[in-house]
Amino acid sequence: MASMNEKDYYAILGVEKDASKDEIRRSFQQKARKLHPDVNKAAGAEESFKEVSEAYAVLSDDDKRRRYDAMRSSTSFGGYGPASQSPYGAGGFDGSPFGWGFPFGGYAARRGSRSTSRAYNPKVGADVTVELDLSEQQAKEGCQRGVTYQRYVACETCNGKGSIEHEHAGTCPTCGGSGHIGIDLNSIFGLGVFEMECPECEGSGKVVVDPCPSCGGTGRTLSASEVVVSVPAHSHDGDEVRVKDMGNAGTNGKASGDFVCRVGVASERLSRRQALGFYMLGLALPFIALGALARTLSGMWLFIALVVVGGLINAFRDGVIHPVAWWMRGFASVVSGFSKALIMAVIVVMMQSCSTLGTRGYMGH
Repeated sequence: MASMNEKDYYAILGVEKDASKDEIRRSFQQKARKLHPDVNKAAGAEESFKEVSEAYAVLSDDDKRRRYDAMRSSTSFGGYGPASQSPYGAGGFDGSPFGWGFPFGGYAARRGSRSTSRAYNPKVGADVTVELDLSEQQAKEGCQRGVTYQRYVACETCNGKGSIEHEHAGTCPTCGGSGHIGIDLNSIFGLGVFEMECPECEGSGKVVVDPCPSCGGTGRTLSASEVVVSVPAHSHDGDEVRVKDMGNAGTNGKASGDFVCRVGVASERLSRRQALGFYMLGLALPFIALGALARTLSGMWLFIALVVVGGLINAFRDGVIHPVAWWMRGFASVVSGFSKALIMAVIVVMMQSCSTLGTRGYMGH
C-alpha cells in the first residue's frame, strides 16, 4: 500500500485541488455508492472503497486537508517523526501527521497530537531471493559467488524493537484494541456501517507509543548487504542455496528471513517453444495407444500426424544434444500432455468404436 504522502486523494475522489466541501462530499457519495461491498461484488471493489473513504476522511476535514496539502508540497511539519518503512506494504497510514479518526460519526476515537504512533505488528522477515546464472560447467563443478543486495536489517538505534523508551506496545487509541473501525454511512446515503481494518494499528490493535526516529517504529532499516554463496557441485537449474538469517529482518524484534540463491543454468531450461513441443507429443500419445488397441486409428491419423509433427518441430528445432536435466523436463512436459489428453482419447476412441460396430451391424442386415 502506498504511503500517505504518495497518494493523491484529489485524484482518488476525482476532484480539483481547490474543490469545495460540497464537491468533495458529492464525489465521495457517488463513488461510495458504486464501490460499497454490499453493492459491488467485483474484485478490488472493497479495496477501492477503503481508499475512497480514506481520501474523504482527510479532505472533508479542514485541518487534515491543510496538513495534507502542505505535506504534498514538501512543507515540513514540526514534531512529527519520519515516515516509517513498512516492509510488508502496509504503510498507508504510517508516520501520518493527521491524528487518525474518521469523520463518519462515533466509531473512531481521535488520537489528538500523538501522531508518531505506528502499528505494532511483529512479523518474521521475508526471504530475499536472488537469481544466480551459472554456466553448465560452473554448476557441474560448483563455485563461490559474491552477491551484493539490499535488505532490511535490525535498526541499530532501537536494537530492532521499534521503540526506544518503552518495552511494550500500547493499545491503539483509534480502535481501542479491536483492530478495526466502523464508518457510519447511514447519514450520507443509508448504506449502514462499513467496518474496515484500523488504519493506525493495521489491524493488530496495538501501536508503538514512542516510535524510534531512525526506523519509524518498524524496528528495521534498509541497508546494502553482501554474502558469499557456495554453490555445491552437480547443481541444476532451479536448485536453491540458502544462507540463514541473511534475508529481511523481522519487524519489532522478530527473526530474520533467509537469503535464497536460485541457481539458473540456461542450457538445462526448456524454452517455451520446446516445452510446447513436448506437451504436444504427450497429447498425441494416448490417441496413438488407444487407437491402435481399438483399431480405430485410421479415422484419426491426420490429426495425430499433425500433432506429432508439430511437437517434434517445436521440441527439437535446436537439436537433440542437451543435458540430462533438459530431457527430464521434456519428459515431464510429455507426461503433463498425456494426462490432459487421456480422458479425451478414451471418449473419442469409444465413440469411434461404437460407430464402427453400428455400421457393421447395419451392413449385416
